[in-house]
Amino acid sequence: MSQPSVILATASYDHTIRFWEAKSGRCYRTIQYPDSQVNRLEITPDKHHLAAAGNPHIRLFDVNSNSPQPVMSYDSHTNNVMSVGFQCDGNWMYSGSEDGTVKIWDLRAPGCQREYESRAAVNTVVLHPNQTELISGDQNGNIRVWDLTANSCSCELVPEVDTAVRSLTVMWDGSLVVAANNHGTCYVWRLLRGTQTMTNFEPLHKLQAHSGYILKCLLSPEFCEPHRYLATASSDHTVKIWNVDGFTLEKTLIGHQRWVWDCVFSVDGAYLITASSDTTARLWSMSTGEDIKVYQGHHKATICCALHDGAEAATS
Repeated sequence: MSQPSVILATASYDHTIRFWEAKSGRCYRTIQYPDSQVNRLEITPDKHHLAAAGNPHIRLFDVNSNSPQPVMSYDSHTNNVMSVGFQCDGNWMYSGSEDGTVKIWDLRAPGCQREYESRAAVNTVVLHPNQTELISGDQNGNIRVWDLTANSCSCELVPEVDTAVRSLTVMWDGSLVVAANNHGTCYVWRLLRGTQTMTNFEPLHKLQAHSGYILKCLLSPEFCEPHRYLATASSDHTVKIWNVDGFTLEKTLIGHQRWVWDCVFSVDGAYLITASSDTTARLWSMSTGEDIKVYQGHHKATICCALHDGAEAATS
């Protein structure tokens, strides 16, 4: 099976993962996932594998095969895995779970290599572009920085007490971090490097983005420069696009009929893919704010989406 240059996948409460031709909207592969719902999808930097975060496992599927079976299962979480991602070389994977832990997995070895205790259900984990710090957000409203070199928690923030942090995103150059919560608020910090390796947070902006929950926030990628956007996906059925320079509202993407759970930018920031409870995923043009493709095929809520349309990262 030859590898498509654009890999687009979605997962749904209908217990399937679907791969789509981005331009035509045709679903060309469906993986049955009977064991649990899938909370998050992520594609490896080399485009070879898709990670599906379920309850309580993470499964890795071969992107270029028709096999319904995973090539690997990672099993030491004890509750819903809400977040998964990869280090830039694809050597290791990180995850966050409602079991209150953040874990690191070396993809070249079995088992979990490291575990950090957040003491509350972890909803979101992002890797700082420096590849040496993980930032997690949990159900109690805590944001923690995990210094992978020192192997400890180097920083702790609570932007709003007892308000769950749903989503975190870091600017590609490490200059900003945004946290979105259940009150529809985004907190924005400048990330400053101290004399140590530790990252310091300087409050920059508080944005009341939606009246409902924000389920995902995402900063635009490097090749979107000089434009810098923040996308916020919400239970109010919309995605809003904010200009990071001043956090003014640039566009509201209207078309989904129910909650919008997830979004992902194309590598150049010209397009956005979204996933919604209305069972569809959609492709939006950032220049017009219109949806230009609707991916229909799931029978229940579509909860997450993953896109890799960039160059393959060289595997070391």
